[in-house]
Amino acid sequence: MAKRGNRVQVILECTEQKTSGVPGISRYVTTKNKKNSTERLELKKYNSFLKKVTVHKEIK
Repeated sequence: MAKRGNRVQVILECTEQKTSGVPGISRYVTTKNKKNSTERLELKKYNSFLKKVTVHKEIK
């Protein structure tokens, strides 16, 4: 059985995608430790619709 811990799955969504008007949504799924990092996660990830690296923020 898997252990229950502080790690949770979060969804990251591109911030530039909404304002650019390009159709589609760039999303990534990752995990974070909710005990150590309580604020929302922000990572730079590749957006295949815009074909460049953009900032992706955690959504709920």
